[in-house]
Amino acid sequence: MKQFAKNILAIGITSALSLSFLNFSHAATYEVVDKGNAENLEYTYGKKQNNQGVMAVTGTNIYNFPVQFEYLSENDFNNIRNYALQRHDYEFGLEEIEDFEALKAGNPTANDLAWAKLYLQSINTSSQNPNFEYQIVADTAAMTNLGDGSKSSEIRIFDTDFDGNYTTGGVVTRSTVDVIEGVTDSNIAFGTASAPYLPMPEFTDSSGNLHTHWVREHGQRGFFSPDNGATIYPVLPIETRYGGGISAVFDMNENGSAVGYSSYKLSKLREEYILDESGGCADPNIVDDIPFEICVQKVQNGMYYIQAFKATLSADNVVETEQLGLLVTPHVDDDRAFTSQALAVNNHGVAVGYAHGWDNTDVTTPAVNERMTGSYAVIFKEDEQGNKVVLDFNQLHYRFNTSSVFAFSRANDINDNGMAVGFTHNPDNFVKKFFYVDTNVADSEMELIIPKGFFTTSKSTAFAINSAGMIVGEAEIETHNDSANNPRRTAGFMFDTSSDSPVMTDINTLLTCNSDFNIIKANDINDEGLISATAVVKSDSYDAKGELRLDESGNAIRVDVVRAVLLKPIADGVIEDCESVEEKVERQGASISSITVLALFSLLGLRRKIFTK
Repeated sequence: MKQFAKNILAIGITSALSLSFLNFSHAATYEVVDKGNAENLEYTYGKKQNNQGVMAVTGTNIYNFPVQFEYLSENDFNNIRNYALQRHDYEFGLEEIEDFEALKAGNPTANDLAWAKLYLQSINTSSQNPNFEYQIVADTAAMTNLGDGSKSSEIRIFDTDFDGNYTTGGVVTRSTVDVIEGVTDSNIAFGTASAPYLPMPEFTDSSGNLHTHWVREHGQRGFFSPDNGATIYPVLPIETRYGGGISAVFDMNENGSAVGYSSYKLSKLREEYILDESGGCADPNIVDDIPFEICVQKVQNGMYYIQAFKATLSADNVVETEQLGLLVTPHVDDDRAFTSQALAVNNHGVAVGYAHGWDNTDVTTPAVNERMTGSYAVIFKEDEQGNKVVLDFNQLHYRFNTSSVFAFSRANDINDNGMAVGFTHNPDNFVKKFFYVDTNVADSEMELIIPKGFFTTSKSTAFAINSAGMIVGEAEIETHNDSANNPRRTAGFMFDTSSDSPVMTDINTLLTCNSDFNIIKANDINDEGLISATAVVKSDSYDAKGELRLDESGNAIRVDVVRAVLLKPIADGVIEDCESVEEKVERQGASISSITVLALFSLLGLRRKIFTK
């Protein structure tokens, strides 16, 4: 086996800040095209884009959130008032409840609507809603941007009105997590979304008390749309019992093949609990107090084993699927949930992603309790005999003393030339670092290459690579942080593998000196060199109803927001003298915290999570 990542590329950046801050003259080689705030959302986040510049966009912090006040009790309204009293000093732009009676009547001010939504979100994430008796707040939307001059437009995937139907212009539940991952050159949009949580008919428990429970038909489900959202073709999971199963679509090539994952097997323990007549969902005493559907929904987390799969949308819009396999073959009596996920596929049908792996890579006949504490970057391909194989790029495996599987490495993208990129961990200090690997060599010769970062402990991840070998991603640019609640700031980076002396470059140093944008993450790069990115930029502030916030002088209040942007190459660049310009990292302001940005990324990072609630 090859020594893990023994190739370390030396580059001339040793500080947290780019050298261009010391060299005040530079060429602005990219212009920033602001994709604009969406009509009904505050934050937008750039995903993949095709070679025509059509970008997938995801947004959050929805204005006019449809709180269903009729399902709130007198005690809930009092709790909302107390919640605002305790937390108004911590929430930007919010004060104590302004009109309590109007709130109870379902006609709140913008300030009070914001508190009602925040209260529901706090209930959703606490132990106070074990039986799904409160409205669910997902607060995300899927959009596409058709190119220069266009506004990002929302696509409704599976969401409905609160009665389970949908009419044009109707109020949808906003309880779904909808993400369009990308759009192919043939304009097929693809991604992952969930079904809405809808109120069930009023339920009377064994004590005669009335309850309203919220239930959904299924969790995550991949989809295709060949007509910009007018028609949605769901990708049905392989295993759908007890909750509809789960599936996801993360990438699609120009040959109609998409990759992601699908549920393929039920958890034995979950199924036993559902069928148990003495303490489980089949127990008459249990279903006397909660509906059977809610009992099943409560144990959705961990219900399914998932495996990487390929889904193909045929010419007559029939979705066909095939499993891509696991990295390990467990013992026949091993009931653990071994998983794999495919995150990207090139036009040759070669996919990459990650999968669970044994601690000991030399295992050929695993024990029933074989040690498995890590997941690793993998490639899904066919061998010379046409058999599907899953390979881990010859990485060394490790034993992690954790209660859950440690995500040691991921492969996030692969280009048509067989170059794959992602992240791994430096085995010397376990700092997260981006890598690239040539998959065209013999399987036994594959080797992860880890370039040096902006500094030794700078964490970095590569998200995409185009056909020219240009890598984009994000990396930390601060050498320290004041506290765990104030993470190091990040910047989008570029890395040209075709260069004789590859250099990791902060994309912000390639913008004009007076740019208003701070690029915190580069998400994708197409073959035209166009980069889909996420930036922090000053913008007018709006309240919970989407109305402009004004200061005491009647001027619009400006705040930092997260915004999807497109970076376009400038022909020949523009030489500028930046000596009199402040450092970009410092001039952006701090009205949106790093922890808020990380929370947004976590919400939208479907590749890492299975949303079950």
